[in-house]
Amino acid sequence: MQKQRVVFVHGLGSFGAAAWPKQHGMALDYDALFLRRHGFHPVEEPLSSDVAADVEILVGALADVGGGHVVAHEQGAIAAMLAALDRPELVFSLSLVEPACLSLTAELPATAAHRALMEPLFDVRSQLNDADYEREFYRRAFSSVAGVPDTPQARRSARRLRLQAPPWEAPLHIVPGVPTLVLTGGWEPLYEEIAAYLQETGALRRVAAGGHRPQDSVEGDRIIRSFIAEVGRTMSVRAS
Repeated sequence: MQKQRVVFVHGLGSFGAAAWPKQHGMALDYDALFLRRHGFHPVEEPLSSDVAADVEILVGALADVGGGHVVAHEQGAIAAMLAALDRPELVFSLSLVEPACLSLTAELPATAAHRALMEPLFDVRSQLNDADYEREFYRRAFSSVAGVPDTPQARRSARRLRLQAPPWEAPLHIVPGVPTLVLTGGWEPLYEEIAAYLQETGALRRVAAGGHRPQDSVEGDRIIRSFIAEVGRTMSVRAS
């Protein structure tokens, strides 16, 4: 029996398999594929973000096996939702971890406050160098002032961050009919507001400790695996 595919879509930081350390073992039960979004490469120079290209990469990863489950973190959730809107027959389920789907909740208070804080920085990003932009981005978004090592990899990461489009510009809509899990870390009102919105539209909402990466916790990993397994079982019953 062919394994169902599970495609993992990373956020802003680490990418590919490195972004999903707790989920590597899912390859025992699934055809697990850890994507690299457009412009994310370990050696080549970063490129400006391109959501349409991300969607094309994701749809391609699903279409060659007739569909699969999608697990996406942060900005990766934007491409995941758009792919499900474009090709719902290919998306068996969506697991959205701390989804940066700000355009869905643009009028709600936490999202509006976050945009008011971040938008002035996006407006002047062409006037800042990569390191200064990265430092200010993390200070505003995560109240973090930790130093970043001066390595080629770190410099590429800073350049890539400055090339990302504001997440509130994505043309998102609710995906009808696709089983959806939204998992948050319970630490930031912005992501809880987005999760509550998705819950109201039919998503299963869960919280696991772990800050912005709840998928790295034992409980967060268990929630993702259990959700995908349950959707898989339901699909098998319907097909029998």
